[in-house]
Amino acid sequence: MVTLLAGTLLPPLDFFIVNLAIPSIQDDLGGGDTLGRQIVASYAATYAVMLTLGGRLGDLYGRRRVFLVGLVGFALASLLCGLAGDPWLLVVGRILQGLTAALMAPQSLALIRASLDGRDQTIALGFHGATFGLAAVIGQSLGGLLVTADVWGLGWRAIFFINLPVAVLGLLGSLFLHDPHTRGAEKLDMIGAVFLFAGLVGIVIPLLEGQALGWPWWCFVVLVVAGGVLHGFWRYESTFDGNRSRGRHITPLVPPRAVTAPGVRISLVAVALFYSIAAFFLVFSEHEQAVGRTPLQASLDILPLGIGFLVGPLTVPYLMRIMPRRIAALGLCLETIGFLAFAGLVAAFDQTSWAAAPLALIGFGQGLALPSLIRITVTHIPRAFAGLASGLVTATLQISAALSVAIIGGIFFTAADAYGSTPAITAVSILIAVLLFVSSLLSLRAERVPSLETSSKIVDAHGPQPSETKEAQALSQVQDQ
Repeated sequence: MVTLLAGTLLPPLDFFIVNLAIPSIQDDLGGGDTLGRQIVASYAATYAVMLTLGGRLGDLYGRRRVFLVGLVGFALASLLCGLAGDPWLLVVGRILQGLTAALMAPQSLALIRASLDGRDQTIALGFHGATFGLAAVIGQSLGGLLVTADVWGLGWRAIFFINLPVAVLGLLGSLFLHDPHTRGAEKLDMIGAVFLFAGLVGIVIPLLEGQALGWPWWCFVVLVVAGGVLHGFWRYESTFDGNRSRGRHITPLVPPRAVTAPGVRISLVAVALFYSIAAFFLVFSEHEQAVGRTPLQASLDILPLGIGFLVGPLTVPYLMRIMPRRIAALGLCLETIGFLAFAGLVAAFDQTSWAAAPLALIGFGQGLALPSLIRITVTHIPRAFAGLASGLVTATLQISAALSVAIIGGIFFTAADAYGSTPAITAVSILIAVLLFVSSLLSLRAERVPSLETSSKIVDAHGPQPSETKEAQALSQVQDQ
């Protein structure tokens, strides 16, 4: 678990930690605001676009093997970023970080899903969610602290070099990794990979760059074309016979039977709505600046949210003894209440420093909901596609984050220009609360659909059939229901 959590920690940590170091990077390398956007967007876009492919590569060629390739590659890319003396070299390093993170991150969740069952899996998913919370907590402050401390005269470069000892820890721990469900007999669906890559690039790039560029016309054209490409991708994948290979042992990149299994699509929509909170971090930072809070004060103001997010997942195994189901809905409802209370306090006092309690409640609810939503989603997808399931969930989170920043962030900036920062953050907090409540309703609906782990017990009671695998029987039984 320590090894897998090292692979879980590094990708989100590297997203958060770089934000506070951007001014120092710009002062050192030049490039201005353009370089700042490229440092963030190059990593985020590559990571989001490659996640599904990274997860599927683990299914096909071995999750442990792909995890190690990603981990070593991420360490080398971090070293390149830390040594970069030119803006273009730093951007190349960030692209390589995003690529290798997309190979590494899905395997962590996939190996948890493939290797553990029952309570062990629940505890592991709790640690997985807590690691995201830890990345958010330390990432928000560590970047600024490392730059300010100027460790060994490294300045901003220390934020990349700090990845190296974590990677070494992961490499040592990899000696104990075991992948019980490596397949490795099929070949990668290259045509599907090209379709998916092109479609996701067309979705992610306009969402990341549109706000900064003032939403030029080409952003909307690219989004429409990307939608057509993704439709073509799905039609191509659907030409495969179920989830079996076709010609030269090629399997679909996204097997239709895995994605269309009962409960999967509802769960993914719930995950997407859940991560509408991603825009709140941007909105909160902008509001803090508008009301005159210093960066240190701002980091302390939002710290209760991070602490709540860290504690929440660790309580999930204990809550499951009391209420095995509906934990995701409980967490999302707590977030909804927290955002409504936050909106009321900010509107009343015009300062977020009064809002520590609702922020902690938001973080705690988020910590409850994240591992629970992941569990609901991945248990509806056969274990043979554990890497795909992990890639789909993580990619949904990343694309949802880009969407929420583009849409909710756009609403905030428009309202702030017209009415001021306080009414704007109040309005978007209420909007996020509504989206989270809808997500809670969808999570309840998804939990009512029997998971494959539950349905496999039904199938086993009638005895296995020689012509089908256990997972295929389970999937068929759920579809019949």
